[in-house]
Amino acid sequence: MKTESSRRHLLQGGSGLLIALGFGALPVATRAEEPYSDPAAAERWLLPLLDAPGAVAGGLHMGRFRDRVYYLDKEIKWSPGPGQEGPTVVVPAGFVTDLASIPRVFWSLLPTDGAYTFPAIVHDYLYWVQRYPREVADSVFRYGMDDMKVSSTVSKSIYAAVRAGGGSAWTNNAKLKQSGEMRLLREFPNDPTISWNDWKQRKGCCAVI
Repeated sequence: MKTESSRRHLLQGGSGLLIALGFGALPVATRAEEPYSDPAAAERWLLPLLDAPGAVAGGLHMGRFRDRVYYLDKEIKWSPGPGQEGPTVVVPAGFVTDLASIPRVFWSLLPTDGAYTFPAIVHDYLYWVQRYPREVADSVFRYGMDDMKVSSTVSKSIYAAVRAGGGSAWTNNAKLKQSGEMRLLREFPNDPTISWNDWKQRKGCCAVI
């Protein structure tokens, strides 16, 4: 009964197929060919996460622009668990992310459908909205990787790299926001060939967060 209850909590982001996407993700429209398009496979992937110390909620439903920029189809949520500190973070549907706050030097160490993807998106969101200090965002990323059972070696290495090199992404995001860039979609694209650079030029395409 506990497992069933926990499973329902993880699935609260809505009905539908649960997938884990990374840098090589495909648009949502092509889910039939993805490794987690099989509900049984998705179940096997999710069950080991049910006893994670923190709380991650919402299936990871994502779409992609042509230029390797992604957006959430449904909101996701992270909450601190026992021994963890930080705010509860709700990343809204429509948030646009390229996961650029993860230093490129570490991309080769991570599988394209790695479990780091969920906390990386939460981290990218915190780096964009900047409602909390950068060190808080980085700590949430570290806790999120623990919750998703990323190996301690990889988790510690990524966290150290983000702490050392994440300042440039933080500063760049602040400049982009000041220049008027918005990263919350008002509507989702239905053309798989359109790039994020083209889409964001459309009037009324996006909202401020």
